[in-house]
Amino acid sequence: MLLFSNNLISSKNYFNFLLCILPISFIAGNLVINLNVLILIVSALIFFKKKIFQIEYYWFDKFLILFFLLVLCTGFYNDYFFYLNEMAWKGYFSTILKSIFFLRYLFLYLILRYLVEKQITDLKPFFIICALTSVFVSLDIFYQLIFGKDIFGFETIGAGRKLSGPFGDELIAGTFIQRFCIFSFFILPLYFKNKSKFSKFLIPILFIIFLIAIILSGNRMPTLLFVFTVVLILIFNKQTRKYLIPFLIICSILFSLIYNLNKEVRFNFINYYQQISKMIIIIQNQDFKNESSPEYLKQFETFYDTWLINKYIGGGIKNFRYYCHERPNVIKDTKLTCNMHPHNYYLEILTETGLLGFIMIIISFSLLLYQTLIKKYFLKPNIYFDNRIIPFLFLFLAEIFPLKSTGSFFTTGSATYLFLIMGILVGLMPKNYSIENKV
Repeated sequence: MLLFSNNLISSKNYFNFLLCILPISFIAGNLVINLNVLILIVSALIFFKKKIFQIEYYWFDKFLILFFLLVLCTGFYNDYFFYLNEMAWKGYFSTILKSIFFLRYLFLYLILRYLVEKQITDLKPFFIICALTSVFVSLDIFYQLIFGKDIFGFETIGAGRKLSGPFGDELIAGTFIQRFCIFSFFILPLYFKNKSKFSKFLIPILFIIFLIAIILSGNRMPTLLFVFTVVLILIFNKQTRKYLIPFLIICSILFSLIYNLNKEVRFNFINYYQQISKMIIIIQNQDFKNESSPEYLKQFETFYDTWLINKYIGGGIKNFRYYCHERPNVIKDTKLTCNMHPHNYYLEILTETGLLGFIMIIISFSLLLYQTLIKKYFLKPNIYFDNRIIPFLFLFLAEIFPLKSTGSFFTTGSATYLFLIMGILVGLMPKNYSIENKV
C-alpha cells in the first residue's frame, strides 16, 4: 500500500487506528461498523496477503470454518427451494448473498487473530478507547435522564423506562456499556503499573458509573451480565478475590437506592421479575398454550415449530421470519407471534443452520473455552498467560451465555462484536501448550 511504502505511518499505527475506531463504530451505527470492517479486511489482505491464512489452525478453528461453509451450503439449498416454489417476493439468491457477505466475519476473526499473534497491533489504545466510549455513553445517559434528551438531541423514549443515550431509537445503550466497559478496569494494572495505586480509587468510581448507567438504560439482561462478568473475574483471579464481598455490597446498595428512588427502574425490574416467575410456573405446569404466557415463551414455541421444518441444515440465515409463518400446527385465524429471530443465539442457529450448525458452533465454542478458561484456571495454572486475555475471555463467556435473550446472531452488531472478541482472545492464547491441537 502506498500509505505504508511512503512511511507516512507504520502498519502498526494504521491497524491500531482501525481497531480503535471499532467501538466508536458501534455508536455510529451498522453502516459505519460495516465500513470499518471492510476497510480492515481489505487493508490486511492487501498488506499481508496469504500470510494471514498461514497461521496455525486448531480444532475449534476447523469447526468454525465448517460452520461458515454450512451457512453457504444451506443458503444455496434454501434459495433453490424458494426458486422452485417461485417465491420471487423473497428475492432470488438473497439467502446466498447474505451467506456470502456473512463470510466477512470469518475474515475478521482470522485477521484480528493474525494481527494480535504477530504483535502487529498494540491493544493499549483499544483498551483506552473502549473505556472512553463507555464513559461517554454512561454520561450521556445521565444527561438524558436529567434533561429529557441526550447531547445529540435524542429524546427519552416513552415514559423514560429505558434510556437510549446516543443510540436514538435503539435501546441498546446498556448492552454497549456491558460489552466494552470491562476494559476500563484493566488499563492501570496492565499499562500504567507505576500508577496502579490509583486503581483503588478509579476502578470503584468507574464501576459505580457503569452500573448506574446500565440500570438506568433499562436493559435488564446487560445489567445481570455486567455483574456476572465482574463476579467471575473477581472469583477466578486470586489477586482480586478479596474484592468480591465489597463489590457485592456496593452492587446491592446501588441497586437498592436506584430501585427505590426511580419509579421507572422499579417498574422495569418488577415487570422482569414477574415475567420470569410466570415463565417458571408455566414451564413447571407444562402449560405452554397459556394465553398469558410471556412473550419469551411464545417466541420459544414459534422457534420449535419453525425448527421442525428444516431440522438438520436449517432454513438459511435471516429466513426465520419466512419459515415461522409456514410452520406446522399454526392456527391460521389467530394472530401469529412471529418475530424477526428467536431472540437467543442458539435457538437462531438451530433454526437457520440446523442441528449440524448447532453442533459445529457448540464444539467450536467449547474447545475454545477449554483452551483458555479451563487450561488457564484449572489444568495448567502455572503456565504463563498474558493478562490481557482476561477481559476478552470473560466477555466471550458472557456473550455466548445460553440462558439469555439476545439480538440476532447473524446481524452486524452481534457478529462483529463476537468475532472481534474471539479473534483477539485466540490471538492472545498461549501456543506452547496447544501443539497437540494443530491441524
